[in-house]
Amino acid sequence: MEYRVIRSKRRTLSLSVERGGKLVVRAPLRISEKEIEAFVARHALWAQRKIERRSVLPTFCDGDTLSLLGRSYRIASGPTAIENETLFLPASDREAALIALLKKLARVRMQRLVDELCKAHRFTYAKLAITSARTRWGSCGSNGHISFTFRSSFLPDDLAMYLAVHELCHTRHMDHSAAFWREVEKILPDYAARRRALKSYQWAMDCL
Repeated sequence: MEYRVIRSKRRTLSLSVERGGKLVVRAPLRISEKEIEAFVARHALWAQRKIERRSVLPTFCDGDTLSLLGRSYRIASGPTAIENETLFLPASDREAALIALLKKLARVRMQRLVDELCKAHRFTYAKLAITSARTRWGSCGSNGHISFTFRSSFLPDDLAMYLAVHELCHTRHMDHSAAFWREVEKILPDYAARRRALKSYQWAMDCL
């Protein structure tokens, strides 16, 4: 398995997979090549799975298509904007521009869904935030603060609704007990199917 080594003043070894499926090992300055090879070998299965996931990520190049909020757009160069079926992104700092756009889209949609659910089902919350989280789609704190990752913008509306319901139900049940899932089911009888469908969007966590 090929990999690139980056040495620095650190104490531990780590593995990461860059865009394009390139494996990178970050290592302490004095560690031997033999130790690095052994470390990579121990994590070979994880690395292969990660590389496979990375290899299917969108590239955000002109002419590519990208699905946002359940609609497909063709990418073209220009000031950041969505017009009809085209997503315009600048030629330079393209990913930064896309992240900024995704954060705006996520805030508008998730705020709308949360407010609609609060009105219909008498939920209350203290604050809504859009984060850059990679390990979870959303969260709810005991202080009533709920958050959603900007990567939720890659999801269609039915899955975004599931995220909103899930986190709002945590304002009443701060766990995943049977009572919590009953609360979710009262609003979304098909929540289990939506939850399964969400797994097919795990690639979004590796994007950007």
